[in-house]
Amino acid sequence: MFAGAQVSLYPMTDGFVDVILSSLDALDPWRDRLRIETDDISTLVVGPPEVLFPALRDLYTAAASTGQHVVLRATLSRGCPGEPDDPICQTSALANPAEPLKLRQENALTAIAATPQKGQTADAQFSLYVMGAGDHMAEIMGCIDFLRQSGTFDRSKNFCTRLTGDAGPVFATLQQAFCQFGPPNGHVTVDLTVSANSPSKR
Repeated sequence: MFAGAQVSLYPMTDGFVDVILSSLDALDPWRDRLRIETDDISTLVVGPPEVLFPALRDLYTAAASTGQHVVLRATLSRGCPGEPDDPICQTSALANPAEPLKLRQENALTAIAATPQKGQTADAQFSLYVMGAGDHMAEIMGCIDFLRQSGTFDRSKNFCTRLTGDAGPVFATLQQAFCQFGPPNGHVTVDLTVSANSPSKR
């Protein structure tokens, strides 16, 4: 399987370079289990979801802790048919295809309940896209039902769902949405925006 994210971090400050460079240190504990490639537009982070999402969480949390208005934008994908399998992406985090939707929802909620707080608020909106044949709307609606019970659900918006809460449970919710819904060997993508310290909330 191939799993990864194209990630961009946008600090809204004249000192954006320092915010970005200092925040990248938060990826250091994860680097031996990820493949990271950066260019002038975004950073590709490839690895298993159980490493990928905590790494993004820590990158976001480090940037947000500066107190500056920062936005993390990411496109996440797993099982893309156009990408070769990558051994670094081997995972047991994806749902068992034999498990019914209700059990996958319960497993996802259990995982969130066990997630520690990080002490940093995350305001996120995301869309889940289940690709390929099959009843993809049943998977998406099952995911929405899970989100409403997650403790991080804020509200539904046009084309996306908004989450709010501590960064630990918020990124855990995103990980579970990515891993528990849609076929485990199919193509699933997430379009994600996470914001911190926005002046619009004052």
